[in-house]
Amino acid sequence: MTRYRTEQDSLGEMQVPQEALYGAQTARAIDNFPISGQPLPASLIRALGLIKKHAATTNHGLGLLPKEVAEAIRDAAHEIAAGGHLEQFPVDIFQTGSGTSSNMNANEVIAHRAAQLLGKAMGSKAVHPNDQVNMGQSSNDVFPSAIHIACAEELHRHLLPVLDQFFQHLSDKAEKFNDILKIGRTHLQDATPIRLGQVFSGYARQVELAQERLAASSSGLYELALGGTAVGTGINTHPQFAATTVSAIARETCLPFREAGNHFEAQGAKDALVATSSSLKDCAVSLFKIANDIRFLASGPRCGIGELILPAVQPGSSIMPGKINPVMAESLIQVCAQVIGNDATVSLGGLSGNFELNVMMPVMGWNVLQSIELLSNAIRAFDEKCLQGLQADEQRCGDLLEQSLALVTALVPEIGYDRSAELAKEAHKTGRTLRELALEDGVDEEVLDRLLDPAGMTKPTA
Repeated sequence: MTRYRTEQDSLGEMQVPQEALYGAQTARAIDNFPISGQPLPASLIRALGLIKKHAATTNHGLGLLPKEVAEAIRDAAHEIAAGGHLEQFPVDIFQTGSGTSSNMNANEVIAHRAAQLLGKAMGSKAVHPNDQVNMGQSSNDVFPSAIHIACAEELHRHLLPVLDQFFQHLSDKAEKFNDILKIGRTHLQDATPIRLGQVFSGYARQVELAQERLAASSSGLYELALGGTAVGTGINTHPQFAATTVSAIARETCLPFREAGNHFEAQGAKDALVATSSSLKDCAVSLFKIANDIRFLASGPRCGIGELILPAVQPGSSIMPGKINPVMAESLIQVCAQVIGNDATVSLGGLSGNFELNVMMPVMGWNVLQSIELLSNAIRAFDEKCLQGLQADEQRCGDLLEQSLALVTALVPEIGYDRSAELAKEAHKTGRTLRELALEDGVDEEVLDRLLDPAGMTKPTA
């Protein structure tokens, strides 16, 4: 049976599990929000630990915290920033919109752990969660700062490197497939010839542009609300607290975090988070197109387009032997759909900057961090298990190209649009080739050889 101790906050007494590092306010939040069973992401808990760690060091440097207490807080917070004690953060994502419950969860865990490090009893408040761990801070500036730190770190540690690798591998395929001619398609109908390498160069450029948009839009994450405290005015914090603490966080993370240029914007609005989410959605849209094209071009193997050959990563059917499905593409496009949905939630959250505080921060942070994680994992898996082993069926590409009536486009400069259209219709109706009909129409054979050369149609002509 679980044993409990009694702790007290401003509302009275609460029973807390005997071994828990959290206290009364966290226990209330657990009781109040049995919603999803989904706690804060580890990256967000790490960010809270970073803030508390450097806040304690700053406050000691400003002469506001005794050295012994500041060092204990710093060491306890460092353990959290390093990934320790995650089980002590059970508060649900769907909680108070300011993240106060999670900020107090961090304050209580750090205070109790710091007390342990000082050899004091649990629940003794030898280190005070509000007066000392939260010194110079408010949930209203700590929690948005933690979201920005977590999102920026996850982007730079995971998604942007994965996108860069994906871009490189798409570029490699573009070079490898450059000599393979195939039919182009517009409106799902045959169009003029194109090189398979040109197709993949387009995919590579989409990913490159997605990287650029993410880097540009996420630059707003480097502004931290820390220092604004309750409503942006900085009440109850030292004038040097924010700049000093943010500089220390920037040094540890190797990211250019800075104090917000305007604390009222930083706490009343979440526009930087909305912009980041929008770029994640844009990235998902690009990836959906790439994955969808690849799975359609690989459809078949005999009765579809079949210009690409997918690596076989698992049996495709429980009833049809030998079937291979585009499972990696399907996984990626499902992730893209989820990210697009996440962006809708973040956009709605951005609308809830009521007066001096946004009150949908936990769900906004959770959705952006989930989008980053899902995209990072899905792109890596698609790259490793689909793209890198992807092959072209050169014979199929050539056969479909030869059958296409769209080659008639190259005859337009010689015999005009109207006559070219008539030849295309006649070829389709009779089953005869465009070459036969054009020769009968009086086009010189040497001119015809030049005009109907598919390779010549893949670049501008005079």
